[in-house]
Amino acid sequence: MRHPWSVLALGAVVLTLAVSGCAGSTEPASVGSGGGAEPPTTDAAAPGELRAQGTVLQVDGEPAMLCLGPIMESYPPQCDGPEITEWDWSSVEGVESASGVTWGSYAVQGTWDGTAFTPTQPPIMLALYDPIREVDPATQPENKGDASEEELLEVQERLGNDEFVEPLTSWPENGYLFVSVVYDDGSIQRYVDATYGADVVQVRSALRDVEG
Repeated sequence: MRHPWSVLALGAVVLTLAVSGCAGSTEPASVGSGGGAEPPTTDAAAPGELRAQGTVLQVDGEPAMLCLGPIMESYPPQCDGPEITEWDWSSVEGVESASGVTWGSYAVQGTWDGTAFTPTQPPIMLALYDPIREVDPATQPENKGDASEEELLEVQERLGNDEFVEPLTSWPENGYLFVSVVYDDGSIQRYVDATYGADVVQVRSALRDVEG
């Protein structure tokens, strides 16, 4: 069963596929068997603290949400995501409000119980946040994957209909399909390896472990 926050992300994937389909009519080869894989853990809690960058948005009368995926460029903006608990707008800067919606963009650190994020450190406005740039080894030319663009687009389409994976967004790069999810305890990566083939999909958590 998909969480509500995956609906906007699915729309973004469908749009990407529609645009990509205009480039040509080559029939993609099939990747992965798609059967027999053990489903990933649902709503896995994280054992330690995590950090993330995103938009916190709250509609009047509803809990605040931590949006980690696509943001609709309307005014006020629209997005969806898991609940962020114990959020106090009066304690942060960079707050905007319009039409019953309050929002701001922040770097946050806290805990994840599988359904909600709870900050343990004061949020930092993204405009003031300057983290050390991290290089993903899978994006480097020397680690290029073997899948073709057509194969990766086929996998991207199948993932959009996969009941066990809720992508925030996905994109082909360097011979892999990168898939961003809220949090992966490792079971999502194992599932996509078994379903779509090893070294085809690279799962990345939007909520990332805090380095000691």
